[in-house]
Amino acid sequence: MFALFCLWWPIGNPDSNIVWPRSSPHLVHLNYMRTNCESVPVSVMEGDSVTLYTDLTEIHEDEEILWKHGAENTLIAEISRADQFFSTYDDVPDGRFRDGLKLDNQTGSLTITNIRSEHAGVYQLEKSGVKLTKKRFSVSVNARLPVPVISRDSSQCSSSSSSNCSLVCSAVNVGHVTLSWYKGNSLLSSISVYDLSISLSLPLEVEYQDKNTYSCVLNNPISNQTQHLDITHLCHTCAEVHWCGPTEAVIRLVLSGLVGVATVILLIYEIRSRRLIS
Repeated sequence: MFALFCLWWPIGNPDSNIVWPRSSPHLVHLNYMRTNCESVPVSVMEGDSVTLYTDLTEIHEDEEILWKHGAENTLIAEISRADQFFSTYDDVPDGRFRDGLKLDNQTGSLTITNIRSEHAGVYQLEKSGVKLTKKRFSVSVNARLPVPVISRDSSQCSSSSSSNCSLVCSAVNVGHVTLSWYKGNSLLSSISVYDLSISLSLPLEVEYQDKNTYSCVLNNPISNQTQHLDITHLCHTCAEVHWCGPTEAVIRLVLSGLVGVATVILLIYEIRSRRLIS
């Protein structure tokens, strides 16, 4: 993920022309060679807006700006100061940019609004003038992250003498993320995935009386979601877990029996009352 900046400098025969997609009598036609390139990363959250900057304060009369997208270098925006021509072509190649491109008429910077995964890819800026400059942006779009879920792993509670509480932090339908457990600000463990739409889970064991602060964090390069652990709420001793279930069942059974006995007594009383009346 990078932006490539290339500078082209005029050399050789001035009759060797560069042809631009849109003819203009104000273009300077020269032969160019590339002299310098540097890379810069670009990343954005799905649904947000991102601006690709030309690093210009203004466009001069003899300059033209072109914005292209994708491997096919599809023209999506154009400025010609001399011709007073400013346009975005958001219906090409398949309408994915419809109502989503904004062009700064003064600087030539391009803004993509409500960005989606299909807007990812390479964007190329070409600026003509005395010299030709090119700048390439490789834009990646990150999905919004869900809040991770912490749950009790009851399958690990196999002995009433166990002194640890087994937990699992999980996240579903995520990609290009890292899931981590923290104790305070210290990283305990983590797992990363680079696939799309996958489920992640990360275990943790703590003592029942542990007073430390634990949190589970799901993050990608530009955002994160955190879930804090409430040990008191999630963790009970194994003895409490095994005792609670049967006791509750006995109480329910006794109550059901009492209701049945009361029903029989009422029925007998009703029958005897009718016999006495008759």
